[in-house]
Amino acid sequence: MSGRGKGPLAGVRVLDCTSVLMGPYATQIFADLGADVIKIEGPSGDTTRFIPPGPDASRGAMFLNVNRGKRSLALDLKQASARDAVLRLARTADVFIHSMRAQAIARLGLDYAALQAANPRIVYANLYGYGRNGPYRDYPAYDDIVQAASGIVDLQARLSGGEPTYAATVIADKVAGLTGAYAVIAALFARERTGVGQEVEVPMFETLVSFAATEHICGSLFDPPLGPPEYPRATSPARRPYRTADGHIGVMIYNDKQWQAFFRELGDPDWSHDPMFASMRSRSENITTVLAQVAQVLETRTSAEWMELFRRAEIPATPIASLQGLLHDPHLVETGFWQSAETDMGTLRFPGIPTAFSATPGEIGDPGPVLGADSIAILAEAGYSDEEIAALTASGAVPS
Repeated sequence: MSGRGKGPLAGVRVLDCTSVLMGPYATQIFADLGADVIKIEGPSGDTTRFIPPGPDASRGAMFLNVNRGKRSLALDLKQASARDAVLRLARTADVFIHSMRAQAIARLGLDYAALQAANPRIVYANLYGYGRNGPYRDYPAYDDIVQAASGIVDLQARLSGGEPTYAATVIADKVAGLTGAYAVIAALFARERTGVGQEVEVPMFETLVSFAATEHICGSLFDPPLGPPEYPRATSPARRPYRTADGHIGVMIYNDKQWQAFFRELGDPDWSHDPMFASMRSRSENITTVLAQVAQVLETRTSAEWMELFRRAEIPATPIASLQGLLHDPHLVETGFWQSAETDMGTLRFPGIPTAFSATPGEIGDPGPVLGADSIAILAEAGYSDEEIAALTASGAVPS
């Protein structure tokens, strides 16, 4: 396994000064798509290294997955010589990406002005909690904090009896990571046309507010408002997996064609002629009542009986999958989504790359590396002599 040099980003070099999950998820995408991602870590390493489980206390499962395909360069960036090494590496890099607050990266002397001076073509990406032009800019932020600040927790409370809850996945980190990935790739595309790089900013807070407001702007899109911002179908207390006679299933009867097919399969019961079921608009205006009626009907048959009916009617429906069950899901197995590899950490099963390219397919790389495993090789590639590398190591600028 390697991953580098295969995929649509082959030949792109990324200096990755991110940690935890938001930034590493963005750079995992770059590595999967063929970029040479150099993960720059401090002497103690990325904190996610130490999240169990894993046979190596400094390379847990999350770290191994989200940092796959990357090389590790250990540098103590508080030392001037380490900072100089980053600027030297930047001369031949395409992307510099970090997840520190603006003040912190400036104190290290690695802000956009410094990197641009080293390489005017570089794409410089800031991934952090809050946009630097607002009053929250210096606040620390993690996924839970941004979920709470963005309205996501309040929306979740609508479905849990009013009790605020977090989504059961680190949605803020990953949405911001995805946004960072597409923003950097867009900037690289612009550079191909203009010949110059630029600075990119991806704040978690604004990104997740934008994500939530895709549908949850609704009536507040208008000024003056025509209604509240919430999208009623998504926040209806009746929007939940349906109970059947022997379990639960997920069902989404959405457009007119699907509703008509559903009614035909049921033999056009009297209630189906109620005007509120007649159109998208009328169903939306009465969404809680509509969904409650469906819930009542679905309790009358088994999950298997309903799945047979919905497949026949071409109505989207599915059993409720568990994470454990997905490891053996027949579709994921058939498409080769799960990819097993023999590595220095034993046999690992990676979740696959969800995108496909007909001409330049990506490839999953080696698991997240040992801290500093590639330091010497990377510095040598940057033109450092053996004597210079030895001096960096002796000073602690390159932890050994």
